Amino acid sequence: MTDYTANLMNAIAIGFASLSLFIWSVLLLGWGQFWRCNQQLLNDEDDIADLTTTVNFAHQPVYPSIAVVIPARNEAELLPVTLRSLLNQTYPGSLTILLVDDNSTDGTGAIARSVAQSLNKADQLIILSGKPLPSGWTGKLWAMAQGVERANRFDRLPDYVLLTDADIEHDPGNVHQLVVQAQRNQLDLVSLMVHLRCESIWEKLLIPAFVFFFQKLYPFPWVNHPTRRTAAAAGGCILICRDTLQHIGGIEAIHQALIDDCALANAVKSRNLATVGRGRIWLGLSFSTRSLRPYPSLASIWDMVARTAFTQLNYSPWLLLGTVIGMTLIYLVPAISAIAGLLTGNSWLSITGLAGWLLMAIAYFPTVRFYRCSPLFALGLPAIAFLYTLMTLDSALRHWQGRGGAWKGRTYSIGSQESEVRSQ
Repeated sequence: MTDYTANLMNAIAIGFASLSLFIWSVLLLGWGQFWRCNQQLLNDEDDIADLTTTVNFAHQPVYPSIAVVIPARNEAELLPVTLRSLLNQTYPGSLTILLVDDNSTDGTGAIARSVAQSLNKADQLIILSGKPLPSGWTGKLWAMAQGVERANRFDRLPDYVLLTDADIEHDPGNVHQLVVQAQRNQLDLVSLMVHLRCESIWEKLLIPAFVFFFQKLYPFPWVNHPTRRTAAAAGGCILICRDTLQHIGGIEAIHQALIDDCALANAVKSRNLATVGRGRIWLGLSFSTRSLRPYPSLASIWDMVARTAFTQLNYSPWLLLGTVIGMTLIYLVPAISAIAGLLTGNSWLSITGLAGWLLMAIAYFPTVRFYRCSPLFALGLPAIAFLYTLMTLDSALRHWQGRGGAWKGRTYSIGSQESEVRSQ
């Protein structure tokens, strides 16, 4: 190799490392402060009077009524904990739970009924048997639509609908806090990125990064700003004003969406950005309301990501290529440059790479701390990002092979058309 070639390669390497360092500087300083994890629903003692919507002639407060809709498909194992957490909410207003049994084969409906009876709250739970899935719908959204339709036939229509997953264990005051957040800030939609399970070594390695990437893709401060177009929600816990849901066309308006939570948030926020108090949404983190869905192995997390990663890219090969290039430049180049510079004695390359790697670790550290993991995991983000890149590539491969977004015996493809697959 000639000196000219060697110098050119060194210059190119330093150029890429410098570009990555510049990107991390922009992300830290100018990308909505996404990395700070400061958008949280706090567990403070809110004044219940804030929930008062009307006062009757006896001067007794009337609190917003809540309809909780839970789509449940083969969730008998988790319902004794998750359903109990909803039935034991401290919310002082009317709260009715509609559990839609989506053709379960494990006795989901019977277990749910047993849980309510054990708490003497059978009158607070309505169990609906899911109807056959229509063409063009995803199973979860069809179940949600049936629950919302039933809530719309209550004698007293609910003021809010809480859309939540069957694997979520809610803090006892969660519904109370969600409603306070909605009313105090005139919000049409409040959503929580619930605390995902982080117990196994693979969960500790990969789950905080999943949340970090989501925050980077949808900076929560931008989501929560009324004039920003960025819109997102986390499907495990969404409180939405019933009138707003009706206004946007109900669940049917997003029935073909596989990324249904963000589609719902976008439909709400985009309806009228110019009017104060209309179309406002809020998305934050929660430590006390958590998902019990276990991901004990690399394979289980891999399947979770691969199920929807290519969908997030709108099934576009060009966006996939851009994602691979972007992940390489942003996450892998700093570490590769730092190591290569140290091995070759190229001080400029090693310093530039180490600086980018350090900024990356600084950005990731608040999420690692939020999940109470070792700070050393912050330094491992390049390797973690490499695994996520491979998962995204696998997601595209599965789609091209017709295996799409497989979940609980169903496979979804473009347009959300569904085909049954043989249970493993």
